[in-house]
Amino acid sequence: MTLRPTGPAETYENYFVPAMFRPWANILLQHATLRPGERVLDVASGTGVVAREAAARVGDQGRVSAVDISPAMLDVARGLPVPTGAEIDWQTGEASALPFADASFDVALCQHGLQFFSDRLAAAREMRRVLVAGGRALAIVLRGLALHPVFEAVMSATARQLSVPLHTVSIPFALHDPAELRRPFLDAGFADVEIREVSLPVRFPEPERFVPLAVTSSAAAVPAFAALEGPTRAALVAAIGLDVEPVLRQYRSADFVHFPMFAQLAIAKM
Repeated sequence: MTLRPTGPAETYENYFVPAMFRPWANILLQHATLRPGERVLDVASGTGVVAREAAARVGDQGRVSAVDISPAMLDVARGLPVPTGAEIDWQTGEASALPFADASFDVALCQHGLQFFSDRLAAAREMRRVLVAGGRALAIVLRGLALHPVFEAVMSATARQLSVPLHTVSIPFALHDPAELRRPFLDAGFADVEIREVSLPVRFPEPERFVPLAVTSSAAAVPAFAALEGPTRAALVAAIGLDVEPVLRQYRSADFVHFPMFAQLAIAKM
């Protein structure tokens, strides 16, 4: 099923999930080593790529729940084809107050969401609360912006054009310190937290769309960007594209923008 990109959630599912989030989901799930019949929670699920992939792995006897703060993301998730395996329960909610009973799951997964949480410790405590004894939580986050020159160029240019600090638009890369990633899980009471470094090549199709979509997704929460009217916003994105071009051309072919990405996994055990 292919959705027409009518809004941010649809664009996320159509453009960013195939190019980046599905490959990262597969890496996350490889390290999760899910077993048939397990109960899995996908925290900050977005449009649900982790939940759908997990459903096939735990099978009909398993159970998968997915929670996200965005109703729009969940609407897209519910509209996608039902995967094989476990049925998925889609829930609107916050990571710091998960809408599930204690000891409801064997595994909690969080793909590229922890860095966005305002209270990471509360989220880690909630994941621990809903896990059974012996359960495990896995979170994957991107490593430093300096390792990602294409995104560094896009986000630096966006920050310059908007006259805002770089950290306001580079939140996806904010949790790059392994000690900072480990800390909320240890403070939440997990007995052991292992950090693993992972990487993969990504390919974004339709190169002409990459910069506009990357700018919009990184700057969406910046008030100075949100306040821009259509023509002014388009002019800003065009200016950023010119700024980024010298870097982007090193990673662009006729059909794709392609480059390696680097992340780290926290594997926390009860």
